[in-house]
Amino acid sequence: MNNKRPRASNASSTNSKEGYASNKLASMVVSRFLSILACTSILLLTSCAMPPTRTAISQAPANSSTSTSLRNAPYTSAITGFKPVDWQQISGWQTDDLTQAWPAWLKSCEALRKRKSEVQWAEVCARVIGISAEDGVAIRRYFETYFQAYETFALSNNNYSGLVTGYYEPVMNGSRQRTSLFTVPLYAYPKAWQKVKPNPAPTRAELMSANNLTGSELVWVQDPVAAAFMQIQGSGKIRLNDGQVLRLGFAGTNDQPFKSFAQWLLNQGYITRSEATMQGIQQWARNNPQRVEEMLNANPRFVFFKILPSNVAADLGPIGALGVPLTTERSIAVDRYSLPLGAPVFLSTTRPSSTQTLQRLVMAQDTGTAIVGAVRADYYWGSGEAAGELAGRMKQAGRAWLLLPR
Repeated sequence: MNNKRPRASNASSTNSKEGYASNKLASMVVSRFLSILACTSILLLTSCAMPPTRTAISQAPANSSTSTSLRNAPYTSAITGFKPVDWQQISGWQTDDLTQAWPAWLKSCEALRKRKSEVQWAEVCARVIGISAEDGVAIRRYFETYFQAYETFALSNNNYSGLVTGYYEPVMNGSRQRTSLFTVPLYAYPKAWQKVKPNPAPTRAELMSANNLTGSELVWVQDPVAAAFMQIQGSGKIRLNDGQVLRLGFAGTNDQPFKSFAQWLLNQGYITRSEATMQGIQQWARNNPQRVEEMLNANPRFVFFKILPSNVAADLGPIGALGVPLTTERSIAVDRYSLPLGAPVFLSTTRPSSTQTLQRLVMAQDTGTAIVGAVRADYYWGSGEAAGELAGRMKQAGRAWLLLPR
């Protein structure tokens, strides 16, 4: 979320937002848990740093064929090339149910109308008026008429294939007071730090051992590992015993570097690479309860939360870097150095640990510091345990087509 997600929660020019679930860790996300690096299988979404100066877009690789000059693309990137293609060249475009993507695009337009951008979104967003959300034919005609599709590739190696991981919004049971069942606190940003933040700030281990956060508890949950994953995601929901649902958003970090406890487990020989998933880590923790704090302290970074206003609907996704709620299976986090935030992107990949195709129109509504690269996406699976199961196992090859106004 933006870890900021906190992923889901997260990071962009809207670092002031609650973003994914993934945005905040650099400003933060750390949105979100999933695979942190392609090599470790655990993703940490956190806020992106400020983007580098963009350079003029490069030409297509020598072996590519296109009749349209790339210099006409209304967007430039220092790391990504864009090859214009016909709609018929996009595998899966004609079969995707675009009515499912339309609400996410309308959310993008709400934000894009208010943002300064290299891309001129105003006219295409104005043309959504009058199009029925249930008319898939009209929606497809809208995109094909007013947008040009560009296949993305890495300028560094002319590679059209990249990595697609997944993230989600955790949902846990909890209590506003400590009980015999709920003993693990999630903390608000320390009030003392709002005036003068320690430099350097204490690590997680130091914070836990010194009890410096006493009095900053927001809510209590049951599982320390699940709490750590919610910190990585940067946002989540807490179900209270009275039926109320609290939505937590990213509030800040201790500015320590993120280190993967999945990698720590791998380095110690406690798990194999095939077990370096959210599910594998949880199983190791259940088998080794006396070592859990040691594992969690391998990551010095610590994430703080805030309770979002009660007018934030519980059925909406976390707020991404774009500043709008994420849409289940129709929002992605991207590298802001690569693609414009808010843009429609057609993604072609496979489902987690599977060869079953996953081809659909999604919106680049979030970012994260672990989301790095020209053809790189973090796919938002939604909220809860089922979404976490999918997100925690997703590390697939994929291709992406950026849709830009003609």
